[in-house]
Amino acid sequence: MTTLKNDRFLRALLREPVDCTPVWMMRQAGRYLPEYRESRSQAGDFLSLCKNTDLACEVTLQPLRRYDLDAAILFSDILTVPDAMGLGLYFEAGEGPKFKKTIATEQDVAALPKLNAQSDLSYVMDAVRAIRSALSGQVPLIGFSGSPWTLATYMIEGGSSKDFRFTKQMLYRQPEVLHALLDHLADAVIDYLNAQIDAGAQAIQIFDSWGGALAHQQYQSFSLQYMQKIVAGLQKEKEGRRIPVILFTKGGGQWLVPMLASGADALGLDWTTPLDVARQMVQGRVALQGNLDPATLYGDRTTIETAVKHMLDDAYAAGEKTGYVANLGHGITQWVDPDQPKIFVDTVHQYSAKYLA
Repeated sequence: MTTLKNDRFLRALLREPVDCTPVWMMRQAGRYLPEYRESRSQAGDFLSLCKNTDLACEVTLQPLRRYDLDAAILFSDILTVPDAMGLGLYFEAGEGPKFKKTIATEQDVAALPKLNAQSDLSYVMDAVRAIRSALSGQVPLIGFSGSPWTLATYMIEGGSSKDFRFTKQMLYRQPEVLHALLDHLADAVIDYLNAQIDAGAQAIQIFDSWGGALAHQQYQSFSLQYMQKIVAGLQKEKEGRRIPVILFTKGGGQWLVPMLASGADALGLDWTTPLDVARQMVQGRVALQGNLDPATLYGDRTTIETAVKHMLDDAYAAGEKTGYVANLGHGITQWVDPDQPKIFVDTVHQYSAKYLA
């Protein structure tokens, strides 16, 4: 077992003392980095990049060479699970992910195979093992999955959607069919994330990217309860350490209190909920992660530094000494100047130290 040289990310998630605020960025390995674009070109396309162990490891490590990040996150995609179920994932330039098959009926759900992540998604586990080895204890490795609700929207719509027409039609006309799909996906995600933990993931994030599209009651019935099932089914410890779980619902800041029942160790926030308000809502029962607007990184040094300091002032307004991880409120965009994230990361470390002394 390799000793972690920097474990402040894991400590903050478990609300243990830290010397400064840990920071990482959602989508930190991505198109804003020229070295990533070169690796993707070498692979030929996005899916080939995900399935090439050496290149998936390389792009995971690229942002850590540029920035003083406190965690690495597995380079993969949330849609690997439905792809492994035979839906035929592909990517069209400028249009995002699409599926050759969609889910529309009770029969379609019943025909979905049971996922065996170790064999059906072995390329993901190969990447996890390679990354852990390459990190050599530098920082922890985050594994992840999409939430059942988020995965279901892609499977039903056949790709991205602005209004989730067919998914919501199923929700209100055939809720039992949607529940059957979500339950099937929850079982698959449990298997998938436990396989990542076995391969070496040291923390887990569940991306509920489209949970915010639901109405209040429907969020709890069709998204939150299935994430709760996943958290309950995950391996809790590995290599003598607890495996913290982060639940991130984009657009879900109003549901932080119901989310406390999920069993997650931390809740992620987008940029619409002030951190001081979020801290009051959760009352120290979970850690929080977030929540700088990714577009802030289009600004100059002064703009970024000011925004980061305001975020940290909110995070520590009530005098808490830990239980907070700095991040963006969603993924970094492809148009960001690669020099700007360094300002964000360094300001978090330098400015937060005064609150944690």
